[in-house]
Amino acid sequence: MAAGLPLTSKQIACLKAAGCSSSDWSQISVSDGFRADRVRNTHFSGTVRIGSLTGSVTVTGGIELPAGIHDATIVDCEIGDDTLVARIGGHLARYCVGDGAVVTDVGTIATREGATFGNCVEAETVNEGGGREVTLFAELSSQFAYLMAMRRHSSALVIKLQEMVSTYAEAKASNMGQIGPGTRIAHVGQMVDVCVGEAAEVVGTSRLENGTILSEKGAATHVGAGVVAEDFIIAEGAAVEDGAVLHTCYVGQGTRLGKQFSAENSLFFANCEGFHGEACSIFAGPYTVTHHKSTLLIAGIYSFYNAGSGTNQSNHMYKLGPVHQGVIQRGTKNGSFSYMRWPTVVGPFCVIIGKHLNNFDISDLPFSYVTEEHGESLLTPAMNMHTVGTVRDGEKWPTRDRRTASQQRDQIRFEVYSPYTVAKMMRAEQVLMELYESTARDVEQVRYKGVMIRRLMLKRSARSYAEGVETYLRGELLERAAEALARGDEAAMRRSLQVGDGVYSDDWADVGGLLMPRERLVQIESRIVSGELTTPAQVDEAFAAACQCYPLDEWAWVYRAWHKRHGTRPDELSLSDVTELIAAHSKSTTTQVKKVLADAEKEFDEVARFGYGADGDKAEQATDFKAVRGSFAENSFVRQMQEHLE
Repeated sequence: MAAGLPLTSKQIACLKAAGCSSSDWSQISVSDGFRADRVRNTHFSGTVRIGSLTGSVTVTGGIELPAGIHDATIVDCEIGDDTLVARIGGHLARYCVGDGAVVTDVGTIATREGATFGNCVEAETVNEGGGREVTLFAELSSQFAYLMAMRRHSSALVIKLQEMVSTYAEAKASNMGQIGPGTRIAHVGQMVDVCVGEAAEVVGTSRLENGTILSEKGAATHVGAGVVAEDFIIAEGAAVEDGAVLHTCYVGQGTRLGKQFSAENSLFFANCEGFHGEACSIFAGPYTVTHHKSTLLIAGIYSFYNAGSGTNQSNHMYKLGPVHQGVIQRGTKNGSFSYMRWPTVVGPFCVIIGKHLNNFDISDLPFSYVTEEHGESLLTPAMNMHTVGTVRDGEKWPTRDRRTASQQRDQIRFEVYSPYTVAKMMRAEQVLMELYESTARDVEQVRYKGVMIRRLMLKRSARSYAEGVETYLRGELLERAAEALARGDEAAMRRSLQVGDGVYSDDWADVGGLLMPRERLVQIESRIVSGELTTPAQVDEAFAAACQCYPLDEWAWVYRAWHKRHGTRPDELSLSDVTELIAAHSKSTTTQVKKVLADAEKEFDEVARFGYGADGDKAEQATDFKAVRGSFAENSFVRQMQEHLE
């Protein structure tokens, strides 16, 4: 907006004739292009600057209306060029309204002195009893939040992170709120101490207080009908609508919350979805999904998680209060009306079915099914390795990334099989074999960390884990050597299989959706504690660099894992050795794909046809089923798997 000019006597007369008033006309300044005839029935108080009002704005339905100000009370505001401010039932106070913005049919929109706009509010995540608080700020990433919540053993680290957020919040504090250029705010009951970014839509919202709505042209944010939010941050490209109620929450990029969903003291990072149900004190890492009524997620950390209808957890043992917490590692699903009692730890890519009244820790038994049988938690190890759902998950997540912001803060690795999961598979193989060797043959079931495992499954499941480990290691080795293998160049192949410059750790961590060696995580923490990294942006840059180093770090792990299991380093292999590996890998991957296809084929068997052709004979049932569901051979996923076989 151009430098302000004082109102002319002619402009003042025109404004008065149109029903406008001011406590002091000299406090109002305008830009070139200001049209007094586009302002009516408005009272001005304090210092007000108004931009050009020569153009027009576009409102719902693609309708163009002339820019202007009418039927409003404006207090200490800056109104940008070509804006429309109309029908303000209360007042618009202490706001900078960006060029081309629309603010219509609202109650009160105001900023109080020293507002922080949701920055520096503490959310009691993961543990409702406290101790894992994450301090909200507008540019919070899942990795930064993970450090604050889950690395509490390092008080020096947490103090440094809190200092960074305090400095950030102090810089953001202001007596003036912001409504970004091109933003539309309409039919809002009350909005107090809320900053709204560019091109956002806030329409039909009931009440917003103390928050920030980040938005940009390429990643417009939507806050819709009936929403009530207090102490919040909503990131670029998110949508919160349909009566959602939020208190002390962070809503990440591309996240969708709505259909009367309620949440408090909870964080939802990239591409989460929350509908109908309830969340309390949760850390929802990327792609956490809950769609159903009667579903409660409470006091836990999740990522790539799917909660079935009626999923429920308990964190209160009626002793010292709700102090218990759960850890649900990536890729896990809960079946309908499943229940878990905290504290419990579930390993990656597990499926939980039924009600589990005992606590268990299956962090080192990934890809398992846990069912309830006669009041006991019965675990079937490795069962989820060969299901179509697991394969589809790994392929669909990258394609469902809704983030379009210019800066994507959450670093995400989508791999199903990685050093993180495969290291657990190696430990599972060892644990199951030890249990098998130490369990008498007449024992039907063996107890392990709160679950029961059938003795007959111990050796078979250990073998499944071992096959999965070998398939992964061979696949990584062959992929790395592929170019040299194609030329038949043994020297070049061995060079490609050297250890490289990656950081090695036996164990890896899932840091808010980013898979990385624990050693690299420790390095970042050390840089924070030492004062080398002093801002949230620098911390995020360090994690972004770690994400870029994933291939190097993965190979460093594969190299050593291969050496430990086979006694030979990958760069010592000959062409003939690798030729044998190719044959073995082809056989194992073919077996794996066939198992997945067999699981997929169940979706097309006779049982799957129940309810089709309801008024006809078997022939009509088959025809009706094919018309609705298609055929096994034509299914796009099946075709993709068959291409893998070929």
